[in-house]
Amino acid sequence: MRWEGERESSNVEDRRSSSPSMGGGGVGGGLGRGGIGGRGIGLGTIAIALVGGWLLGVNPLTILGALSGAGPGIEMPAPSSSPGGMRAPGGQVSQPTDQGGKFASVVLASTEDVWKAMFAKAGAQYQPPRLVLFRGRTQTACGLGESASGPFYCPADQKVYIDLAFFDLMQKRLGAAGDTAQAYVIAHEVGHHIQNLTGTMDKVQKLRQRLSEAQYNQYSVRLELQADCYAGVWVHHSQQAKNWLEPGDIEEAMNAAAAVGDDRLQGASGTVRPESFTHGTSAQRMQWFKTGAQTGRLDACDTFNAR
Repeated sequence: MRWEGERESSNVEDRRSSSPSMGGGGVGGGLGRGGIGGRGIGLGTIAIALVGGWLLGVNPLTILGALSGAGPGIEMPAPSSSPGGMRAPGGQVSQPTDQGGKFASVVLASTEDVWKAMFAKAGAQYQPPRLVLFRGRTQTACGLGESASGPFYCPADQKVYIDLAFFDLMQKRLGAAGDTAQAYVIAHEVGHHIQNLTGTMDKVQKLRQRLSEAQYNQYSVRLELQADCYAGVWVHHSQQAKNWLEPGDIEEAMNAAAAVGDDRLQGASGTVRPESFTHGTSAQRMQWFKTGAQTGRLDACDTFNAR
């Protein structure tokens, strides 16, 4: 992507200088010693879970539980009554000045331009999310956010949280390299923000109380695939506006989508359980991202009524 010199978003909070560091070995070392369900988990499995959680927007302990056959994992805390936008104790919130932070800011700015125009076309006003860059852990309106939880969107404060260090892990462990692959991650989380604004996320969440886990998982898959499609919609319109994608960039993003398919992540343990899928297969994730990228239309992203 030719992103240098493009507009940077002002809706970025860089908390990295005030975020506690996870220290040497970090989360990976702790999980390696403790294991899940009494079974040892190698570094390769931990890396898959960490990167998978980063892209999928879920706690990697959930993925580790599936990979180790230990059953349901640990979920992120439920939204608390704490106000959004809390700073780390004694910390400062500022704009990023490093290349990684500036890149994330440029991508966020592009999503703002695309979705503002699309909402305006529909007669609505777009309220952009804020992007929080942190290291280690940080407070959110959805509880304590940690690097091990991967990038995630918190609907309670309408913020996307990312520890940029895991982009390196994504490249080294899953082979999802390239700046467009990283942009896909950000655009996918912004896709969840769109679902929050349009009420789709709330509707799906309410089904949790009425459906079995297997039934609810099917709706979760469709929610995630729609966010993938929305990421593709962003790619379509940002390319039309900026012509900033280079040969191979779309393939980079699709490779990232494929790398975090439920079947590929679970297949790392040799056991694939379709009834436990929550984000879709590699083929589905690529298909819906491609649909959004080719059409650029929101109505093409109706994953809930698709077969």
